Amino acid sequence: MTEITYILLLSLLAGAAMPTGALLARLDLVHPYFLGASWRHFIIAFGGGALISAVALVLVPEGASKLSPLLAALCFAAGGVCFYLLDAFLSRLNSSVGQLVAMLSDFVPEAIALGAAFAAGGSAGLLLALLMVLQNLPEGFNAFEELSSNSQLSPNKIVLAFSGLALVGPASAATGYYLLSQYDELMGALMLFASAGILYLVFQDIAPESKLVHQSMPAVGAVTGFLLGLVGNMMIAGG
Repeated sequence: MTEITYILLLSLLAGAAMPTGALLARLDLVHPYFLGASWRHFIIAFGGGALISAVALVLVPEGASKLSPLLAALCFAAGGVCFYLLDAFLSRLNSSVGQLVAMLSDFVPEAIALGAAFAAGGSAGLLLALLMVLQNLPEGFNAFEELSSNSQLSPNKIVLAFSGLALVGPASAATGYYLLSQYDELMGALMLFASAGILYLVFQDIAPESKLVHQSMPAVGAVTGFLLGLVGNMMIAGG
């Protein structure tokens, strides 16, 4: 198997976690007692923990290593501002696709970074693929719930659309591998820009949605999501 084939398969696997999460949410919609409130919020918070682990273990360290402190800070700040403006725009539109946009907003730059990381060598690409799988499953779950409750789309159409969106992963990874891997500063800027956006989305959308009164499961979910990212990082680095 060639390296690019391996990269495309990894990015497709990461993207396939989105419709898998949607299918889990659809099952929960049909059988609401299948998961219950505690486990449903655990899944939401798990995605937040996995997203933060991607930021802390891969995107920020890799991105910051390619830029000066001032430029790194500017790129990170720009990401936060842009995601704030995007969120405000969607709120004014009263759109039901906020969680879907959030899912793609981190999936696309991470898939690009995945391809570039493999082109540059090292273990960051494999770790990033693992973290993308961990975060895309609960994000697919969240996005399905939002779309199914606030739009006219049927559940089957939503799952089908998510399956099509999974193909964005290989296309983005190939772009990073062939076109952007030679531009270290551009890749660093993209990683930091995406990092700020991910942090904004975690605290704006995921953390509030995961909260349950007098329940600790959401907090346990967030810790578990980050823990799996940390273990994956240590195993890959050790190998």
